[in-house]
Amino acid sequence: QVQLVESGGGLVQPGGSLTLSCVASGSISGIHTMGWYRQAPGKQRDFVARITSGGTTNYADSVKGRFTILRENTKNTVYLQMSSLKPEDTAVYYCYANMYARVDGVLSAYWGQGTQVTVSS
Repeated sequence: QVQLVESGGGLVQPGGSLTLSCVASGSISGIHTMGWYRQAPGKQRDFVARITSGGTTNYADSVKGRFTILRENTKNTVYLQMSSLKPEDTAVYYCYANMYARVDGVLSAYWGQGTQVTVSS
């Protein structure tokens, strides 16, 4: 069974920093792209950042220059380093990974359960 386990969420003051982590494990034969989405109260889930297996990154305009996505392939882990946080960044952050399942070799998207990030004084 495939699992994505997230950690690092919490309460932070405006201008502060947080780092989120997500570890993939289970019956997978490979991981292609890993990344993050977020969903603010009353809004739909939006793309935040992604990183490919080769290290190519993409960011939403709203987080460029403030967030950094990193990947540690030996641990099947992706990180989201967040700085200069704003109240508008408050959301549930969801990790995702496009992975090849061992059972059938199909490339599919898998999601974590989400971690709350609250930016408030």
